[in-house]
Amino acid sequence: MKVHIYIEGGGDGKQLRTQCRRGFRLFFEKALSGKKMPTLIACGSRNDAYKDFCTALKNAKKDTLPLLLVDSEAPFSGTNNQWAHLKKRDNWQQPTGATDEHVYLMVECMESWFLADRDCLKKYFGQGFSENALSGNENIETIPKAAIFRSLKNATRLSETKGAYGKGKHPFEILAKIAPNKVTAAAPNAKRLIKFLNNPS
Repeated sequence: MKVHIYIEGGGDGKQLRTQCRRGFRLFFEKALSGKKMPTLIACGSRNDAYKDFCTALKNAKKDTLPLLLVDSEAPFSGTNNQWAHLKKRDNWQQPTGATDEHVYLMVECMESWFLADRDCLKKYFGQGFSENALSGNENIETIPKAAIFRSLKNATRLSETKGAYGKGKHPFEILAKIAPNKVTAAAPNAKRLIKFLNNPS
């Protein structure tokens, strides 16, 4: 089965989308430990990711499985009823033929994953990084998106090597470096994604 993942991220620019694909590719290469890699499509906005996924699902061949990977953007508990969440949050209809097996959430955002690997953040941002400024909540999927960004900004504002965390500057470099096993241990929805990719139906 060929898995194609339609990912929220990368903005409108070609360079940033390339960085997005590279970051996820390096993350998945470590997470899937030699298993067949999915094809990654950086779609830019979450609405574009949804539209591209719907088109791919409608036109998919029997040997191709399209998946949608987007931020939850809001509180999401458990690992079920993704489409119900997206209907409530974005008014997205569950496409014909789509099940919860087709959709995966980064709760509440991709940057939540970074807090699972503080050692990586410390090494990446170097001198001036303040780990104490990060949220102390180990249940990273319960931390609001605004708090995630605020803690990253506060922890990195004195970084001498990388500067303060910036949405267009650092995220995909960090994604490429964090340890997937730490992410899946801290984020049930990330664990659900990796488990599926290790054995797609």
